[in-house]
Amino acid sequence: MRLRLLTAPVLAALAAAPAAWAGEGMWVPQQLPEIAGPLKQAGLKLSPQQLADLTGDPMGAVVALGGCTASFVSPGGLVVTNHHCAYGAIQLNSTPENNLIRDGFNAPTAADEVSAGPNARVFVLDEITDVTREAKAAIAAAGDDALARTKALEAFEKQLIAGCEAEAGFRCRLYSFSGGNTYRLFKNLEIRDVRLAYAPPGSVGKFGGDIDNWMWPRHTGDFAFYRAYVGKDGKPAAYSPDNVPFKPKRWLKIADKPLGEGDFVMVAGYPGSTNRYALAAEFDNTAQWTYPTIARHFRNQIALVEAAGKANPEIQVRYASSMAGWNNTSKNYTGQLEGFQRIDAAGQKQAEEAAVLAWLKGQGAKGTAALDAHARLIALLEQTQATRERDLALSMFNNTAMLGAASQLYRLSIEREKPNAERESGYQERDLPAIEGSLKQLERRYVPAMDRQLQEYWLNEYLKLPAAQRVAAVDQWLGGNDAAAVKRALDRLAGTKLGSTEERLKWFAADRAAFEASDDPAIRYAVAVMPTLLQLEQERKTRAGENLAARPVYLQALADYKKSQGKFVYPDANLSLRITFGNVTGYVPRDGVKYTPFTTLEGVVAKETGEDPFDSPKALLEAVAAQRHGGLADERLGSVPVNFLADLDITGGNSGSPVLDAHGRLVGLAFDGNWESVASNWVFDPTMTRMISVDQRYMRWIMQEVFPAPQLLKEMNVAPAR
Repeated sequence: MRLRLLTAPVLAALAAAPAAWAGEGMWVPQQLPEIAGPLKQAGLKLSPQQLADLTGDPMGAVVALGGCTASFVSPGGLVVTNHHCAYGAIQLNSTPENNLIRDGFNAPTAADEVSAGPNARVFVLDEITDVTREAKAAIAAAGDDALARTKALEAFEKQLIAGCEAEAGFRCRLYSFSGGNTYRLFKNLEIRDVRLAYAPPGSVGKFGGDIDNWMWPRHTGDFAFYRAYVGKDGKPAAYSPDNVPFKPKRWLKIADKPLGEGDFVMVAGYPGSTNRYALAAEFDNTAQWTYPTIARHFRNQIALVEAAGKANPEIQVRYASSMAGWNNTSKNYTGQLEGFQRIDAAGQKQAEEAAVLAWLKGQGAKGTAALDAHARLIALLEQTQATRERDLALSMFNNTAMLGAASQLYRLSIEREKPNAERESGYQERDLPAIEGSLKQLERRYVPAMDRQLQEYWLNEYLKLPAAQRVAAVDQWLGGNDAAAVKRALDRLAGTKLGSTEERLKWFAADRAAFEASDDPAIRYAVAVMPTLLQLEQERKTRAGENLAARPVYLQALADYKKSQGKFVYPDANLSLRITFGNVTGYVPRDGVKYTPFTTLEGVVAKETGEDPFDSPKALLEAVAAQRHGGLADERLGSVPVNFLADLDITGGNSGSPVLDAHGRLVGLAFDGNWESVASNWVFDPTMTRMISVDQRYMRWIMQEVFPAPQLLKEMNVAPAR
């Protein structure tokens, strides 16, 4: 792999900046040489140059799962990640009679491992290329037409990716950094046969459930193992019994020294999204409307599924993954809102922005472009606010199971009429396997009666919209504004045949004319509303084109301002590879309370109630009672550590990220943040922000004493300790 260093202006601000500090910062690999001093100061024993080698040890072992992070831990393609990252695969292979969510899964041999699903992927980074100059040139060539700018960037991206993926087996993606000041192309080996090898029982992997989510102290065994498979020729291939385990060039070694308070730790992973450089008005919109509104709706959906699940175990199993996502999001948003209040995030954002704007005004004519860009971004935000209720209700209704399938299939038939290079992203030939995979597994993730309830919920939300936000095509399809109209619509939709996998796959190959002649009620809905959806999409793209012109100008000015204040600048998270570092440490959440950085086995038992989510396996309780530590106890704690805290800067997408010690060895897996830290997606709070990780010693202890997997311990070269 070749890692090409970048010279974009927004990164140039780093050169003259003072030392960074441990904790804050999701650093791109290109920045590692510039933060070598802080890394060493925090305790790193490896050279920063070794970390900058993304195919070397240890970075070459870190992989993406598409929404989570993982890492190779054996030469036989064994991959470790969080239990909650593997939850979709666990749920997909579960039934009420064979409930892997409840009972766990442990394949005695590789032959017993089960597919994680047709869309499960392991992405192994091969190359990062700077394409900033080319991307900006493509945008500039579009001139002043906002929609043309968006389309020009899309065309450039498609052409770039097509060339990158000309070599079979690779998946490529263009990332924008700092609002469009930098563009990088990531080339990844795409492993398409991923199998579940081991998952502890849910009473270990989800111990504490949603009650303990985002909380400390924590006692969760949030880990699971996949294995990556390829064809006999060593190249990526779709699932086949004839495939063989992938042989990675690098894999992590388990730490051979006990982790303790104050020790250096770092995380390499793929964090999803932060908004630390967002406008104060964008923050206000999120805090005052987006977060409280979505959290409320998700809680309502959770209540519907919980009530229905009491009478139907099939609903409990098939909606388990969806429920976990809704619970996590709603609790996260609620926590962020509390955090915003606690640290006066709105006041901080407003003060920071006021300082930037004052600095720009002091620049005279030199600051005019950035001030104009700021004003344009405010106007764009106001445009989106005007239809936010409509956009949410319409999107959620259209993405219920049957309507989502119908809309996706009809859109695919429309896009297939175009040359591949001109199709909308998500509907090109490269995307067809993922679409087909989602169609094949849909029956394992929904129940018709539950889908109807969710459709009803969002139709009723649509009816609450003010007249100015109503959509003529939906109104005409609905045929009324009352409960009777909703019932008639739901009764019609209940007649769809798309609940059958065979039927969905038939439509997967159908042309546009067949859809438009269909009498299937879900397809009829999709055909009726698609012109409006395409129009709304064009409006969003026009706003995106305006952003392409304004956002980079303002964020470059923000970077220049921070440089003038002697500060480092790191880009917001965007699902690309980042490194964050710091130290194992506790914190003081409020007056008179001090949290220590480790929890132990005894804490698991102290929380035990015998009822979900605090119902540990009998083998675990017996082992703790007998003080059977299996040689994994830490003398300083007098027990086996379970979870630990560190002051690292992570967010969603970092789940499953390997936590490495000063020598680059695996000491744990990141799986959560503390309640006080969730607001850090917008405003970082160094005194309160903490990463929560599962200690590798607890993982090994579970695999020795509770849900034994000696075959995997041996494969990782960590034979049971005694």
